[in-house]
Formats: sequence, structure tokens, C-alpha cells
Amino acid sequence: MKILLIVVFILVILYLLAIMPRMIGRPSSDKLLVQNLYAHRGLHDNNSTTPENSMAAFKKAVDAGYGIELDVQLTKDGIPVIFHDFTLARVARYNEECIPDNAVRNEDGSMGVAGKVIDYTYEELQQFHLLDSNEKIPGFEDFLKMVDGKVPLIVELKIELFDTSVCPTVDRLLRNYNGVYCIESFNPLGLWWYRKKHKDVFRGQLSEEFFREPDILWHTPFYYMLAFLIFNFLTKPDFVAYNHKYARNLSRTICHVLYKNTAAAWTIKSQEELDKNRKLFDIFIFEGFIPS
Repeated sequence: MKILLIVVFILVILYLLAIMPRMIGRPSSDKLLVQNLYAHRGLHDNNSTTPENSMAAFKKAVDAGYGIELDVQLTKDGIPVIFHDFTLARVARYNEECIPDNAVRNEDGSMGVAGKVIDYTYEELQQFHLLDSNEKIPGFEDFLKMVDGKVPLIVELKIELFDTSVCPTVDRLLRNYNGVYCIESFNPLGLWWYRKKHKDVFRGQLSEEFFREPDILWHTPFYYMLAFLIFNFLTKPDFVAYNHKYARNLSRTICHVLYKNTAAAWTIKSQEELDKNRKLFDIFIFEGFIPS
């Protein structure tokens, strides 16, 4: 029995060390918390002329004074653009007069652009439009010029597998940006890159309880470890951005309560959800309503 207790004690200590975020030299989150409401992919409405991750949605968020959460990935020619999915079909559309045979039919019957963002050059991507609007896929540099430090930013780095080339490309632009920002990613390699190359940037681990999703892809050891923030010992995040539905996740709670790690909630979709989570998180990424 004594040996069992010792083993359990050691495992608990190892677990607490594994999920420990950055404790020494952590940048201040004060400027990010001045406005703790961040419009998810801009202040968007996908059934209007201001679809997600569009310049129109970003400008609307700036005008309203909300922070902005956005997604960045690279084109075929290495230009950082703002787009959430790796594949284009859900949001990107061809001009009606030139829909090719390889267009992807979405569940709603719309014809989406085939392939991934990285399959096209920046100029080729500008031939498409976002949903039923005239908006184009924005360049990240153009976005930074438009925001011009008026509101804080949460920049999500879209990293597929092991390709972290988006990190140095985005970092070069952000080093010359005078506004308040932080970076986040689901992929721990993005945080690892920033820990090694630019440790003074406030960095966050995105996660959720993937094993609750029906897709069997998420039911693997890697995603279990990510759900319980086991990679924190490598990435040392300054904040954890977690699906608010699983706010009681043990590792997330320990990081926030014991280690005083900044906590961000995604994605809040109603005033009721916001009010319910106010005491559990510090930052709120919202969409679909105007918070009060």
C-alpha cells in the first residue's frame, strides 16, 4: 500500500509538472485584458456582406471597439493570408460565370473552391470571393495596416502537421507592428517555435476535449494529451484558450486556478453563455451576438 501511494504521488507530481505553463518571465497580459471581448474571425455574419475573416468584418469590429481573433496561413508563394479552414470549399466561391468541373459541392448545395489555401498563389486566391459577398481573402499585412493598433489581436497560426513556416513569416510582420497582439495555435509546434525564437511574445495553447467529438480522428493519444495540456512542459504557454463547453477540464482548471494562467474561452455564442463563463475565464472570443 505504501509503495502504491508513493507511485501515485510521483505520478501526480509528474502530471503537475507536465501541464505547468510559463511561470518565470511571463509577459504581462494587462494590455490584452483591457478589452477582453474578442470578435471571432471579426464581427461577422456569414449570411451578409461581412463574412468571417473578411476585411469588412474586421473593420466592423474595429469600429465597435472589440478585439479581433483571426486565423493566418500561407499561400503557395509564401504570402500570409487570413482564412480559417485549410480547405477552401466551405467559404471560398468562384465567380458564377467560371465555375470549373472540379468545384466542390457543399452540403447546402453551393459550389466551393477546390483544394487548399496552400495550393494557390496569393494572386490566384484573389480571383475568388467569400461566400455571397464581394469580399476577398485578406492579406495579413493589409489587415495589420487597416487595424493599425486600434484594437488588440489574437492571431491564430494555422499549422498543418509539422510545417511551421507560417511562424517566421507572420513574426516578421508582427515585429514591425505597433499594436497589442498575442499568438495562439492548436499545434504545439507553433508555441515551441515562439518559445525558442521570440519568447517575449504572449503565446497561447488552443485546446478542447477532442475525445468528445464523434470523429475517430480525435480519439488518438496525441489529442488526449493535447486535451489535457500535457504538451505544456514543452511549449510553456502564457494562456490557454479552451472550448468553453469543457470549462471544467481538470488541466485547464489547474492552469487557471493554481498556476494563475490567463484563460480564454472559445467560442461564446450568446449572452447567456458569456454570463455563465465570466468567473471561469479572463478573455472571451465571441460570435453571433453583441455582448453587453
